[in-house]
Amino acid sequence: MDLLYARAQMGLSLAFHIIFAAAGIALPLLMVISDLKARRTGDADYAALSRKLAKGTAILFAVGAVSGTVLSFELGLLWPEFMGTYGQVIGLPFALEGTAFFTEAVFLGIYLYGRDRISPGLHLFSGIMVALSGAASAFFVTLVNAFMNHPTGFTPSPDGPVDIDPIAAMFGPSWPHQTVHTLLACYQASAFAMAGIHAWVLLRHPGSTFHRKALSVALPLACVTALLQPVVGDLSAKHVATAQPVKFAALEGLFETRKGAGLSLGGIPDVETATTPYAIEIPKALSVLAFGDPNAEVKGLEEFPRADWPPVAKVHLSFQLMVGTGSVMAVLSAITLFLRFRRKAWPDGRRLLWGWLLCGPLGVVAMEAGWLVTEWGRQPWIIRGVMRTADAVTPVPHLAAPFWTFTLVYAFLGAMVVFLLVRQVSGTLPGRAASEASHGG
Repeated sequence: MDLLYARAQMGLSLAFHIIFAAAGIALPLLMVISDLKARRTGDADYAALSRKLAKGTAILFAVGAVSGTVLSFELGLLWPEFMGTYGQVIGLPFALEGTAFFTEAVFLGIYLYGRDRISPGLHLFSGIMVALSGAASAFFVTLVNAFMNHPTGFTPSPDGPVDIDPIAAMFGPSWPHQTVHTLLACYQASAFAMAGIHAWVLLRHPGSTFHRKALSVALPLACVTALLQPVVGDLSAKHVATAQPVKFAALEGLFETRKGAGLSLGGIPDVETATTPYAIEIPKALSVLAFGDPNAEVKGLEEFPRADWPPVAKVHLSFQLMVGTGSVMAVLSAITLFLRFRRKAWPDGRRLLWGWLLCGPLGVVAMEAGWLVTEWGRQPWIIRGVMRTADAVTPVPHLAAPFWTFTLVYAFLGAMVVFLLVRQVSGTLPGRAASEASHGG
């Protein structure tokens, strides 16, 4: 039971933190884009947008810093065997992430409070550094996760790791596609959320020029990332098929090894019967996607010890949710870009605005589902093939108490963030903005 609570607490902390981490990565980029547009055009709306995004970045950065600090403590307190034994192997990216976080905090302070106190060029440079530092922070953290999925850079021994090469541990075989996949997910989730918010306002107030311009800032990033993500995801899946075949089999709900394996759409894997009922199968498509050969053999779960199987149904359903929401966002983005180049302007018809409003939360849904796939798909290992999760957990009992305590804390922080962000958005509504201006702000 304590193992379950330890995993649940770590999962809850990650699910909460990743939303704020993603915003801390993407909002500074959108902030800098708005700033650049304001400088190039002299448009007050873009300047106001950059200020709003800076305030939003500060709010989300503060909560992300708190939840990230909690995570760093949880790694040591909940999983002492992992950090105590392999911290020397994978400690370097943690240290670099801390440096990136510190740099982001310094330049965010300069950007927030130096707008009218330093030169415009230095102010813009500080915003660019916030965006780069946020991306670097996510990059280094993802390197740790890539190591856990595909450990390299050391030789296992009964006394712990030997022949340690920290650089090789950082840059194992899976780092390129996993880091790019993660960064794209962060930008995509934040840009879709921002586009959804401004689409909602434009449906209520079609004449709002501020929100029309804000939508024009969010849409390019949303569309580009949504169309790039399936390409990177395909490369990642091909790597998993070769390097982590048991995880790949769980992703697809494939129990039997097959040549010319079909791709299952939907379905709920049943471990007891070794079948995936209710799935729609596309013949030979899985072999093509995994190995580029319609007759290639794809290993099923039957090839691996039952004790090494991840939770098949959870992994499969999370993967289907990620792919499904990603596909919907890619289709909407393709339609939007087609209309953009056809009409020489970003489209703002009501049907398309409704599409962006409804798809606004899908980036976050896909990102959370993707992390569940990564984490559940690695089980029962904390370091795949090297250390099992059950062997890494703390021996301290009664882990239910901190789990419920942090659940309440996260609920409170989440409610406060929603309250503050709603105030930020409502302050830009046409009626509210006019009322505030008439009363002196």
